[in-house]
Amino acid sequence: MKWGSILAMTAEKQYKTITRTRAFTFIEVLAALAVTAIALVGLLRLHLFSIRMADAADADTRAVLLAQGKISETLAAGYPDVGVDTGQLHDDPLNLCWRTEVSEFRLPEFDAAEAAGLRQIAVDVTWNQGLRRKHLRMSTCVADSKLQ
Repeated sequence: MKWGSILAMTAEKQYKTITRTRAFTFIEVLAALAVTAIALVGLLRLHLFSIRMADAADADTRAVLLAQGKISETLAAGYPDVGVDTGQLHDDPLNLCWRTEVSEFRLPEFDAAEAAGLRQIAVDVTWNQGLRRKHLRMSTCVADSKLQ
């Protein structure tokens, strides 16, 4: 081999290594986009799930606050009379309905004379959540102030 041809081959190899740069192939870019798309779909589903859970927690909180408010209204009027009261919040998108029931409170351990003057206030709240109807019940007992 002659020196001229060896120098030409060496120069050609150097030219190829200098001009050739590392880059991503089209397949690598497509694979990276596919992985990113799959990850984004998973994150979107997680985000939608968290929104649904926040809406459910908001509905539960509104129902509890309504029930507490109805118990407070009943107690604010003094020793409550036995009876039932119902209603609905018309301007509420959840369609919250409530039912307050005041009844004599009886325990099997006590006879009627010992338990006289105790009343139970029970508030039931129902509302629409998605395709289901949800229910919450909250109750308390109140004693007549004449009891000693």
